[in-house]
Amino acid sequence: MEYVYAAMLIHKAGGKIDEGTVTKVLESAGAKPDAARVKALVAAFDGVDVEKVIKEASVAQVAAPAQGESKPEAKQEKKEEKKEEKKSEEEAAAGLGSLFG
Repeated sequence: MEYVYAAMLIHKAGGKIDEGTVTKVLESAGAKPDAARVKALVAAFDGVDVEKVIKEASVAQVAAPAQGESKPEAKQEKKEEKKEEKKSEEEAAAGLGSLFG
């Protein structure tokens, strides 16, 4: 996570997200950077419009509480499904019992 934080800090400061800069930021924070992870991070950020991603993430975060409001309904549906499954299992068991009756 600290690698992403470093990249975001560099972006916010107006710098270029490259291996050298990310490494320097991590070292300044007291972390021991892993060269492979730094390369992977820089590759992941290559060609990405960071401002656009931040705006989209903000919109998704605002929309999340609205989705959370429907959770009680989802819980109710799950309870109903479990009841139906239990009834089906009981009916099946009763039907099997008549075979041996």
